[in-house]
Amino acid sequence: MMISKELAKKVRYIQIYTSKAVNDVLAGEYRSVFKGQGMEFEEVRDYQVGDEIRSIDWNVTARMGTPFVKRFREERELTVMFAVDLSASGNFGSTDKLKNEVAAELCALLAFSAIKNNDKIGLIVFSDQVELYIPPAKGTSHVLRLIKELLAFEPHKGETNIAEALEYLGKVCRKQTVVFLISDFLDEGYESALRVIAKRHDVTAVSIVDPVELKMPKVGLVELEDAETGEQIQIDTGSAAFRRNYQARNQARGEELKTVFSKVGIDQVEINVGRDYLRELIKFFRKREKRMQ
Repeated sequence: MMISKELAKKVRYIQIYTSKAVNDVLAGEYRSVFKGQGMEFEEVRDYQVGDEIRSIDWNVTARMGTPFVKRFREERELTVMFAVDLSASGNFGSTDKLKNEVAAELCALLAFSAIKNNDKIGLIVFSDQVELYIPPAKGTSHVLRLIKELLAFEPHKGETNIAEALEYLGKVCRKQTVVFLISDFLDEGYESALRVIAKRHDVTAVSIVDPVELKMPKVGLVELEDAETGEQIQIDTGSAAFRRNYQARNQARGEELKTVFSKVGIDQVEINVGRDYLRELIKFFRKREKRMQ
């Protein structure tokens, strides 16, 4: 795809930043929690003191007259799919980055971690419909293509339909896949579709929030517009009661999301665009690794 100098500069920045983060810390964390689908026989060798008795190959041992053990290696290669919500609500940011920009950077971090472990990566971009699908493949050039598409993307529609994206994912991902569902989850009615996908695939919900969506600052009268519906309202942020109610509603919504993800049996990591998301990812990986032990 042809890209502008500004977009090329953004892609280069993300490549440099994420590559350093991956090389320094993230690749090992990723590998420790997303393992292969089983073990593959590699060879037999002489038994050594300390080897597990259950690994002895009795047929070879009987033929050779001395004990031999089987060695296996992990079937490492995975397929990783990013299902990314780039609807209009993501074009919001009270910090120096929009939610959609952070979504692109998160994908880059995880994608570079995946290819460092020789995994395939693919992409589904959606709004209220699936707008882009890139089949899984390997390599740095493939990752860079995904980043360019994410940064340059403009939705045809403003609203969100997570259920439709999940149904599409189920059709294109027949084998078990590691799925990162990245969204602000400003949608309803997707729990059933999420439950179906979670039964077959290893799904992690990455919920992206802006600081203002959690706690409204005191800035007087403000006119807000819903990016997805165009509805406009005027609010008085000077009202302490309004700010308390606003914060309580958003906290309740956050708890509802956690309940949904827990019920369908998938992991969740919340990314606040006003904080260091690399630290949040590492914390999530270590928590998941500890649970798996």
